Amino acid sequence: MKAIVIDEYGGPEVLRPSEWPDPRPGPGEALVQVRAASLNKRDVWVRRGLREPGLPRILGSDAAGRVIAVGTGVDEGWIGRDVVILPYLYCGNCPSCLAGVENACARLRLLGGAVDGCYAELLTVPMTSLFRKPAVLSFEEAAAMPVVYLSAWHMLVTRARLAAGDTALIWGASSGLGSAAIQIARRIGARVIATAGGPAKVERAKALGDQRIVDYQSENVVQVVRDLTDGRGADVVFDHVGAEATRTSLDCLARGGRFVIGGATTGSDVEVNLMRLVANNVQIHACLIGTRAELAAVLRLADQGAFRPVIDRVYRFDQAGDAHRRLESPEHFGKVVLTLV
Repeated sequence: MKAIVIDEYGGPEVLRPSEWPDPRPGPGEALVQVRAASLNKRDVWVRRGLREPGLPRILGSDAAGRVIAVGTGVDEGWIGRDVVILPYLYCGNCPSCLAGVENACARLRLLGGAVDGCYAELLTVPMTSLFRKPAVLSFEEAAAMPVVYLSAWHMLVTRARLAAGDTALIWGASSGLGSAAIQIARRIGARVIATAGGPAKVERAKALGDQRIVDYQSENVVQVVRDLTDGRGADVVFDHVGAEATRTSLDCLARGGRFVIGGATTGSDVEVNLMRLVANNVQIHACLIGTRAELAAVLRLADQGAFRPVIDRVYRFDQAGDAHRRLESPEHFGKVVLTLV
């Protein structure tokens, strides 16, 4: 099969199509013909050698495709079905897995990091990693869902318990994760305030629905949030930006507010006043991805038309380097996707 294999760390130029041995499904596994794979910032970090080193490696955590073979012990009725892939592997036997909290598995391994991922024509995964592709979505749209929608759902619904009538501040409306969070928050019935950088991205973000978009490059985010909430602040702040936004995020919270963080793209080290958090009774939730049950819920709602990923651009498989350049550019808005058809 053809795969995008990195055998050295570096820039987008290290992403080269290569011939790779065809995988075979083992017991309890399926062989999936990948039709589309979407990019995440984590792919860039792995490519640079900043996450889970180990070469050679096939990148990619997100994919949608068609089952073309199954291993022993698997119903052959799965062959020919269009599927979405769970973006990680888990042991299935630890207390977390047995409790249905697979994202807390001590042996959790994200595809495209500790194990080979989805930038490939073929992929073998356990049957427990397969979900039916929403019929209303293209393969490219379906591939854009798992990491960002699963993470956003886990952060907003499971951990922050966002409710109708709450005010949510969502950072990064132009990112795949931010645009997914806006859709989920609006589905819940929350009031959304979102951030974007620059007039062009602010205008595009307005198309995601009826929410106030704050241009963090020219506006004071804390002041806007306080003005829009009569000085109270946001009930929930959704942050995946990290160091550059964390202090502002905490200043935007209402008393008793919930701060959920699912990433740190601008850095991980932040100084905070712990006593101020205590005095304001703030809840902090650090979140990694989500569970199988949560992905199933997200995909069911997508099949009903509730969610549709924002696609920035689709590139051919052999244009993976160009796709990474686009993802790293400040102009991209939404998900960047590779197509393998």
